Amino acid sequence: MTQLEFSTLTPGKPVRIVLSGKPVCVTRVGEEVFAVADTCTHSEAALSEGDVTGFKIECWLHGAEFDLRTGEALTLPAVESLEVFSVEKSGDLLTINEKTGAN
Repeated sequence: MTQLEFSTLTPGKPVRIVLSGKPVCVTRVGEEVFAVADTCTHSEAALSEGDVTGFKIECWLHGAEFDLRTGEALTLPAVESLEVFSVEKSGDLLTINEKTGAN
């Protein structure tokens, strides 16, 4: 479990955190926050350095896109989904927990 403040996140600007030794990409989309594995399943690139459009994050290296809500790989060259982590919000405090879906 890792905690951070909602107010520190800028919409559309992913950040990298470490959860139990794993890099995790945390992204705010409007008032929602999503957490997925920070490593592209295609190229080992950090997704937290990629671009966010709506509920999609694009890997900066080869352009693979993933759904932030489900971790699903949406475009080639990625074919494997990302790990998804649960995000709970209580006031301004966010709690990111271990894997809850995909992969």
